[in-house]
Amino acid sequence: MVINCVVYRHGKREEHVEVDQISEVLKEEKSFVWLGLYQPDPAFMQTLQEEFSLHELAIEDALVAHQRPKIEQYGESVFIVVKTAHMEDRQRISFGETHFFLGKNFLITVRHGSVEGYKAIRAKAEKNHAMLCQGPGYALYCILDFIVDNYSKITESLSERIADLEDGMFTTRFDSVTLENVYHLRRQLLSLRNAAMPVTEICPQLVRFHEDIIPKNLRAYLRDVQDHAHHVMIDAEDMRETLASAMQVNLALVSVQQSEVNKKLAGWGAILIVPTIIFSMYGMNFSDMPELHSHFGYPAALAVTLVICFVMWWRLKKAGWL
Repeated sequence: MVINCVVYRHGKREEHVEVDQISEVLKEEKSFVWLGLYQPDPAFMQTLQEEFSLHELAIEDALVAHQRPKIEQYGESVFIVVKTAHMEDRQRISFGETHFFLGKNFLITVRHGSVEGYKAIRAKAEKNHAMLCQGPGYALYCILDFIVDNYSKITESLSERIADLEDGMFTTRFDSVTLENVYHLRRQLLSLRNAAMPVTEICPQLVRFHEDIIPKNLRAYLRDVQDHAHHVMIDAEDMRETLASAMQVNLALVSVQQSEVNKKLAGWGAILIVPTIIFSMYGMNFSDMPELHSHFGYPAALAVTLVICFVMWWRLKKAGWL
């Protein structure tokens, strides 16, 4: 459950600390604890509640995955839920969640579902001692920036895939497999947009209402995260519209092609009905019929039939039906 639990003093990584000793460390000035968790159990979260003085409702939410992205304040701490995303096999987006407990001198991350950890982000943040001196707000920014950057990477990857799908959809051939792929891709883009949208609301709230946790020089960084998340929203929605338009164009092309086929079938049916009527009349069992006993009766009937058929073919060809 515990991925990492480290004390930072004056922006420098000092030591690992046991969970039951955290409450003593939190009393120190100019230090904070960064605790990383992965799918913790209820008993352990109860221990954290006592050590960090966390609200029971926030603890209850952190134990359950599939929370909606949000930001809520409980006393002197802030509880944040953000959706995470990464590509699996370049075909499917896998979504997870990260829950944050943020205070003046601590940051707790609780991951659910997503297999990608934040070890590299922690190492990168530790190299910037000057910013890490600002407290847990900078650590929070680093993780949010990483999450939103993953959103952007996914949109770039999907953009190439969408371009390939578009090339295959501008055809008059109906392909149910391609349409099914487009449908599932639009659903994934909708989920990605819904994951990025709350970030554009969480960042402004952190900047405006939590000045004690987010120092002034960190606000520009959070606005940058907000801007990137906003671009992801726009890109995801644009790609959804592009796919919808491609589906409509494909269905329209298929419909036009089917209409052309129906026109040709109807034209040939109109032509073939002429000899059908004439020959069926002469097949009737009557003794008195035009030219029935004439030597040139059969060639004359056949010639008239061919002339009528030719005239009809010429008119239909001219009208674009054949």
